[in-house]
Amino acid sequence: MKDRIEPVRLLIMDVDGVLTDGRIVLDDSGNELKFFDVRDGHGIVMLHRIGVESAIITGRSSKVVERRAKELGITYVYQGIHDKLEAYEELKRRVGLEDREIAYVGDDVVDMPVMARVGFAVAVADAHPEVIKIAHYVTNAKGGRGAVREVTELIIREKGKWDEIMQRYLR
Repeated sequence: MKDRIEPVRLLIMDVDGVLTDGRIVLDDSGNELKFFDVRDGHGIVMLHRIGVESAIITGRSSKVVERRAKELGITYVYQGIHDKLEAYEELKRRVGLEDREIAYVGDDVVDMPVMARVGFAVAVADAHPEVIKIAHYVTNAKGGRGAVREVTELIIREKGKWDEIMQRYLR
């Protein structure tokens, strides 16, 4: 596991089913609501503190995703993406990284082409069985329920940065 995680410099996440539990709430006014786990968000912030960047590639477009990404300092946000592999290749060129330096968290079959390329592919606990088959790691937590936090902590620990990060909270 350490060999896969050590080179990681970018964490890419899907949204629906990964950063959320996959449910989409639409109200009578046409507003879309999503539920995010605050601990997932803080995990992303901690990851940034050790120099690992983050990105979103999602098939849907939503203002709430834009807002959440901005709140968390997620630099790269690709929404309304029908070909995630194409977006991945563009992002990879943009940041100048190799596949082995990128981790991806997914939950459904549309995530599989990217997961097959990255150095560290993660499936959330309630991912589609085919996604779980190709993952290097499967979280204990479900999507939108702490799965991203679990991944961020795993990366921080495997990079040997956990004690350094904890010092901020122990002062």
